Amino acid sequence: MPRLKGPSAPNDGVFLARCFRPGIGPSVAAVRDGELVDITSRQAPTARDICELADPAGFVEQATGERIGNAKSIAFNSNESLRKDSRPWLLAPCDLQVIKACGVTFAGSMIERVIEERADGHPDRAEEIRSRIGRRIGAKLYDIEPGSEKAAAAKEALIDEGLWSQYLEVGIGPDAEIFTKSPVLSAVGTGFRIGIHPGSIWNNPEPELVLVCNSKGGIVGATLGNDVNLRDFEGRSALLLGKSKDNNASCSIGPYIRLFDREFGISDIARTKIDLLVEGEDGFILESTSEMESISRPLPELALQTLNENHAYPDGYLLFCGTPFSPTKDRDAPGSGFTHHLRDIVTIRSPEFGALSNEVAHCAECERWHFSASHLMRNLAVRGLL
Repeated sequence: MPRLKGPSAPNDGVFLARCFRPGIGPSVAAVRDGELVDITSRQAPTARDICELADPAGFVEQATGERIGNAKSIAFNSNESLRKDSRPWLLAPCDLQVIKACGVTFAGSMIERVIEERADGHPDRAEEIRSRIGRRIGAKLYDIEPGSEKAAAAKEALIDEGLWSQYLEVGIGPDAEIFTKSPVLSAVGTGFRIGIHPGSIWNNPEPELVLVCNSKGGIVGATLGNDVNLRDFEGRSALLLGKSKDNNASCSIGPYIRLFDREFGISDIARTKIDLLVEGEDGFILESTSEMESISRPLPELALQTLNENHAYPDGYLLFCGTPFSPTKDRDAPGSGFTHHLRDIVTIRSPEFGALSNEVAHCAECERWHFSASHLMRNLAVRGLL
């Protein structure tokens, strides 16, 4: 059976973690020399509060606190099926921030969204449609700047050919697709089971870079995420996006937030490469690499389209930036493409951020979300941190 991969962070960089400490509750922690140090304080009792500071990385570097334990040991105990409740475990590194997501920000995934729509949610139709129109669309759209005159001309040409789609609208039009992925505090961290709806027969992971932004829209760091996608649900109708995206444990984030400092910033994450590994109990292996340099819109533009004069997020937000990953490798039968099996292990890894690893299960089998913002506020109040 494949095993969950550890989240080991690079040796350099400023990393912010959250973990659950038995008998205490959720705590924010710094990752230092392979150890987690609890830096929860009245000044900054939450990850949100740290991200709102003028210099989040400087605060995490200098904050004093209590040693919690070895980071790898805590990560191992985060494995939902092996956890010992008497020991700390990792949580998703965000708390009060809203979790937003972008769609159709890479040409490859844009084409696959069109294919999903044309297939009406049926995976067995996808290969024929892919071979018929996929390359034809891609050749015209891969290098087009969204919102440009060239994009507008391509739109008119595709309409004339009967190939226009709502996915192409947000892929090359002036407005990015930005939606609310899941409620505050509902994301799971590394080691947890990640959920797919039991009614879905065509689904896949979506390995993504996740921007960490404060209430002013400033990007203060980044992390990794899995924006689980139900291709059949969304393919049947874009109006099923909410049901496709927001289910128990359908969003994983982590393992840590890497905060921007003097040595690491927006230009570095724009060059990030994200590796994906899916390992099935049936021996199936799927590997892929995503390059952020191929994204169609600059990362600051995505952040600006999320928070601006028209919309506010007083606690900041995390923003999934989209993925070029839309797997077509056959798994169960020729022409069937890829879909998850239960107990697949999905590992998303980057040299800059470490590894986020989760086991696939049906949503109802995952640890049910029960600790919300009201519970966090009561816990912090009892601890004298508010």
